Amino acid sequence: MSFDYTTVQYRSLADRSVVVTGGASGIGEAMVKAFVAQGARVSFIDIARDAGEALAGATSASFYVCDVTDIPALREALFQIEDEHGAVDVLVNNAGKDDRHDITEVEPDYWRSALALNLDHQFFATQAVSKGMAARGAGSIIMLGSISWMRGRPGMVGYTTAKAAINGMTRTLARELGPAGIRVNCIVPGAILTERQKKLWLTPESNQQFLDLQALKFRLDASHVARMALFLASDESGGCTGANFIVDAGLTQN
Repeated sequence: MSFDYTTVQYRSLADRSVVVTGGASGIGEAMVKAFVAQGARVSFIDIARDAGEALAGATSASFYVCDVTDIPALREALFQIEDEHGAVDVLVNNAGKDDRHDITEVEPDYWRSALALNLDHQFFATQAVSKGMAARGAGSIIMLGSISWMRGRPGMVGYTTAKAAINGMTRTLARELGPAGIRVNCIVPGAILTERQKKLWLTPESNQQFLDLQALKFRLDASHVARMALFLASDESGGCTGANFIVDAGLTQN
């Protein structure tokens, strides 16, 4: 789906250095396009080389191939971004994967990989960019949560555990980094209709189920999350930190 991300112009985002992890597809891709449309200097990290190069070729964004679960490689990618584009003004910790798994089949290696992919890198990426932000006395860090842990969704306990932990990490980091002028907030998406969701899990029955449960009777797509990211990255949200911003069309009301 194509969306015009210039219907609202956040002038404070112009020429800011923005980093999006997991930016080659899905919600991350929408965020890359949204920040580019606002005139930001956008860099994004992803393990998917072909998709990343295609998106970079179609936009002004810079692509850095990296597995975010490899923390030394992630640190090196962020160092390279700062070296080439200046200190990071906005970090969006978007990378993640909502794989399903049976509780009886989860082994320690799988458990650790689920946390590494959905939780660990959000802390270490924040750690890596916070020094430069603190030196300037400003910065916006945006975590990505999920309403799945709020709803206690079965079949994905590794994912929901990681996403629940992000809630606590957001609040603690907001307290720790706030005195340096750094804001830390979390976007909590609901049932977002991405190409991955369509391919793996969308059925007419599941589609209708979400519509029945939501207060708003339309399916959300990645642009709804990207627009919230623009707000949280901009100076218009200057008084917001340590908070969850739920984008779920009212799904958690049920």
